[in-house]
Amino acid sequence: MHPESTPPAPRRERIRRRSWLRILLPAVLILVWLAGASFGGPLFGKIDEVSSNDRTTYLPESADATQVQALLSEFRESDAIPAIVVFTADEELDAGRRDTIAEAIAVVADIDGVDEELSPPLPSDDGRAVQAFVPISSDAEIGDVVSEITADLRAAAPPGVEVFVTGPAGFTADLVAGFAGIDGLLLGVALLAVLLILVLVYRSVLLPLVVLSTSLFALCVALLVVWWLAKAEVLLLSGQTQGILFILVIGAATDYSLLLVARFREQLRVTEDKGAAVVAAWKGSFEPIVASGGTVIAGLLCLLLSDLKSNSTLGPVAAIGIVFAMLSALTLLPSLLMLFGRSAFWPRRPVFDPPTVAAEGGVPTGLWAGVARLISRRSRAIWIVTTVVLLTGALGVTQLNASGVPQSELVLGVSEARDGQQALGEHFPGGSGSPAYIVVDETELQDAADLLLSIDGVDALSVASADSPGGAALVTADGISAAGPPGAPTPEPTVVDGRVLIQATLTDAADSAAAAATVREIRAEPQLVDALVGGVTATAIDTDDASIHDRNLIIPVILVVILLILMLLLRSILAPVLLIATTVLSFGTAMGISALVFNGILGFPGADPAVPLFGFVFLVALGIDYNIFLMTRVREESGRHGTRDGVLRGLTITGGVITSAGLVLAATFAALSVIPILFLVQLAFIVAFGVLLDTFIVRSLLVPALVRDIGRAVWWPSKLGRGIS
Repeated sequence: MHPESTPPAPRRERIRRRSWLRILLPAVLILVWLAGASFGGPLFGKIDEVSSNDRTTYLPESADATQVQALLSEFRESDAIPAIVVFTADEELDAGRRDTIAEAIAVVADIDGVDEELSPPLPSDDGRAVQAFVPISSDAEIGDVVSEITADLRAAAPPGVEVFVTGPAGFTADLVAGFAGIDGLLLGVALLAVLLILVLVYRSVLLPLVVLSTSLFALCVALLVVWWLAKAEVLLLSGQTQGILFILVIGAATDYSLLLVARFREQLRVTEDKGAAVVAAWKGSFEPIVASGGTVIAGLLCLLLSDLKSNSTLGPVAAIGIVFAMLSALTLLPSLLMLFGRSAFWPRRPVFDPPTVAAEGGVPTGLWAGVARLISRRSRAIWIVTTVVLLTGALGVTQLNASGVPQSELVLGVSEARDGQQALGEHFPGGSGSPAYIVVDETELQDAADLLLSIDGVDALSVASADSPGGAALVTADGISAAGPPGAPTPEPTVVDGRVLIQATLTDAADSAAAAATVREIRAEPQLVDALVGGVTATAIDTDDASIHDRNLIIPVILVVILLILMLLLRSILAPVLLIATTVLSFGTAMGISALVFNGILGFPGADPAVPLFGFVFLVALGIDYNIFLMTRVREESGRHGTRDGVLRGLTITGGVITSAGLVLAATFAALSVIPILFLVQLAFIVAFGVLLDTFIVRSLLVPALVRDIGRAVWWPSKLGRGIS
């Protein structure tokens, strides 16, 4: 170096400090994320320690079912969860086989987790079935205990006798088995799908691993925070929330990473220094990533308005995940890119070639340049045709049945509890073992009993009693009688604060529409207006009613919140309104097509009322993401080239990265379908299809064509709206 070109000493010192900073800061950030992941990673197998799938725990405290559930332990000595064991045969069971069944049931009491107070075997009227109630401790691993009971009873059952375990404990065991693949199968499928897409997008060996590590580290640290908050009972976790958290963090972190990597690749073509390229890419990505993540977080936190705790707790859990997805993309990923530089793209390293970039005008050639030219020529025709097509698809919404599904249909595929419930209903009242609980004033017991027995759908009544066999005494129109042998003394009902507990066995299965109608009729009786009605059926009713209330309240709130955020971001009124309208249209089409698929192809029994709400939250919040990625770049280009040219340039520059992001997000949500839970499978289809629709139709054709046709007026009332077109 010539003496005259040697930098002055102060400048050399600044350069030296900057060089050390570029090495030290990324190293520190990488170590911090490694430490967080090392603590969060081991928690993947321990989430069930701090989660619950009991639907009652998620109801509002004011709900009848919640209040009754809290009172049950006061009326009964145990808060055990009942399993209903059903033995069936094709012919009448003789005395020998009934004795063998009784002996087998007695042995079940020795299983860890089973309470000692077993009910005696109850034969059916046709003599071809026997049922028994096996109480399982609420502190036990329900799935393991049910599996052991089933195995032992089938081994001990007489020849020609089938054994089923159903009831609340049986269905809980089915849910536990259904969610069992979340920690392993779901995560593995999602990561593999993302990895394959990244390899196809980058055609690189190292970069897909860098991006995937960014997502996985974000998930580990988010899980660390969520797990301890759930441990401290600040948050509620369920298998459903857990699955959504995994998918959302992986998808969002990958999307944000794709945006930053695209900017980094652009900078490497015009900047020789990898450090300067990382800084420039970070500056160019910061606003859209923060705006996108902030929009999703705002939408998710609107769920806090929910009466249903399964909805209100998902909001902060998922928002925590998005926070760490953003932090990982803005800190860990730049650090890794600073470490690897151009080598991350090997074998297709970006070449430092400013003249070529200048000749291209900063706009790449290829597929998206062709799409931009098509929009330039036929913008009005394109947005009109795509709008009509989307509206046509949205008509299918009228076929959507989202009023709730039976508990027996929550698990797809084989269900031991569902088979058992069907066998139970063939020989006993369908509601056996899952009664409706009615808490009434002690002085109104007999009047309430007479009224309940007059209602169609109520098969039998009993009243909680500590001095009666099985803890319950029969209630008939003639009064209370012992459930034991003739001549036994009449038991006294258990009284708590002047109230008694009536157990109503329903004619129909507890999760059926007929049982729900019966419970609603009980609640509507003027003489029972002060009574509390709980149980499995009441819990389902209260859950569905709360979910419908949440859906009708939260969807409009989310729209308003996101609209305000977009107005602040784009400094415009018209553009945000158009973006919201196109995203809602996309959501409507996704729901319409999904309804047709669910009903006509997959034959689903319906959908949970929360399905449209969750679909809306994810599709609108995440769909707006892609419009934010597009429109922030369009606004940037419009300031230099005018709106009509700016939208074409923005589409061409962002087309590849946004399409890749859409494919990643669709693939991650589609991975939810490997968990055989109806809600998650439906949500997986709705969001995956909706994201693809938004990526390839709305963001690629409808929005650019609409903005191109409107021109600079789309930025009204900002200064940009008064500039060149």
